[in-house]
Amino acid sequence: MKKRFSIVSWAMLVLVGWMMTSISSSGADGAYRHVVFFKFKDDASKEAVKGIEEAFIELSKKVDTVTGFEWGTNVSPEGLNDGFTHCFLVTFKDKAGLEVYLPHPEHEKFVSQLKPLLDKACVLDYVAQ
Repeated sequence: MKKRFSIVSWAMLVLVGWMMTSISSSGADGAYRHVVFFKFKDDASKEAVKGIEEAFIELSKKVDTVTGFEWGTNVSPEGLNDGFTHCFLVTFKDKAGLEVYLPHPEHEKFVSQLKPLLDKACVLDYVAQ
């Protein structure tokens, strides 16, 4: 006896197919994330570090290709931060947004303010999945 698919089975198949297509194509269309970690010099004052935090917040408002921004300080109990204390996540629609951001005069101004206080940085970019 042949088994037939019910209308519900067909609808579920179509839904699963659509979901798989959406998931597999989202990588190419996902937001472009720019993650920056900072470790400040031991002699950087709390006031100077606060100034960098505020300057980065302001920078995110001055470059129109930035579509999202968040930041925080390390609170992990694991002790695996390698001295990095700050994480900043800058979001762009696509890589072209980052390509406008990096040479932007406001970004360059921020970097010149940051460099004297910075011990090391780690930068990671990825396309959101």
